[in-house]
Amino acid sequence: MVGMALGDALGAHVEFRPRAFLLQNPVVDLKAGGTWGLKEGQFTDDTSMALCLAASLVCRRDFVPYDQLVRYKWWYKHGYMSSTGECFDIGAATRDSLCEFEGRQKQFSATHEVPFDELDFLCDPDLLAEFNVQCSRAGVAGNGALMRLTPVPLFFYRHPVHAVKYSGFSGVITHGDQKAYDACRYYGALIVAALQGATKEELLNDEFYETHISWFAEGPLAPEIMRIANGSYKQNDGYDAGIRGKGYIVNALEAALWAFWSEKTFKKGALAAVNLGDDTDTTAAIYGQLAGAYYGYEKLPKKWVEKVYAKRFLQGLSMWIAYEGQMWYENKALLFNPSLATVAPKQKVVAISSNEQELNPEKLPSIQLTSLEETRRVGLSNRSEKDTSSVMSNFCAIL
Repeated sequence: MVGMALGDALGAHVEFRPRAFLLQNPVVDLKAGGTWGLKEGQFTDDTSMALCLAASLVCRRDFVPYDQLVRYKWWYKHGYMSSTGECFDIGAATRDSLCEFEGRQKQFSATHEVPFDELDFLCDPDLLAEFNVQCSRAGVAGNGALMRLTPVPLFFYRHPVHAVKYSGFSGVITHGDQKAYDACRYYGALIVAALQGATKEELLNDEFYETHISWFAEGPLAPEIMRIANGSYKQNDGYDAGIRGKGYIVNALEAALWAFWSEKTFKKGALAAVNLGDDTDTTAAIYGQLAGAYYGYEKLPKKWVEKVYAKRFLQGLSMWIAYEGQMWYENKALLFNPSLATVAPKQKVVAISSNEQELNPEKLPSIQLTSLEETRRVGLSNRSEKDTSSVMSNFCAIL
């Protein structure tokens, strides 16, 4: 999670800059300003959407794509989980899918006589099963499906088949092409393997897919993704050999893996990803997910970690994802019925400054307080104080 945010923040100030510009002005460190005028260490839509996904997994204690779409909509419309308090960057495919989702909500409200202002808190399992959450279509294969992925394999890494399946589905709800689905499945599998202790040689093995074929129960990978799995990214000449940090998910996956393969430290790989140019923040955010899982938190650049926006929030949420993932099991019928009152989506989110991340109710916007109340309520259900006290204290301290 932190590796993703670091890559995102590192590339943010040169997003959309071409390779030629970066050859003359290479990125060597975190920097403020640039494309979005962000402060040093602030992240963009990549990490914001990942935090929405992470919050859904934690609050629902399961994979609920409807709830994920709701939180993405809150980010788009109200700045939920943004580093600035507003959505300042969104891909066209994501925007189209979220608009489609809201339109389907309005139709669903009329058809099922559910007040529209209550639909964001829908938790009836029968109604959730009836709602079509695949809000995209074939041919939509942008890198936005991959940039937010990491909470899913982190939550489910003890259950690789589920982790791979849900990784794919987490992308396809907004990017409907088979290539997007399979890129997320393959990258999710790599992150799971890294979390389970795989070596770099094992992760980059051209036969990784074949070795882990049992994880891909939903079917084979698309030819374009299989080509990458077979090692197409292993190009010593990088950009000159065709590696591109573009918005197309196939290019983005290949570029992120090239950066991971070509360098031996997190920092050098992140810089290599950014200096490819074009969609710099997303290429580096995708890289950061796998590289962070492989190298581990202690081997991330300490100076960067200290400067990343909402560092303690990222740390606490990461711990909470891992904890809830440990408690998850396949028989969802026995899981709790989640609360309707998660957040107040009509209120604009106020970004919390770095020096206000300690728990202080007077300084927290009500949307954050409601999430905290839910965490206290559902996060402690059916658990002993001994099981939850250390995780809860860490999470509450940074909300």
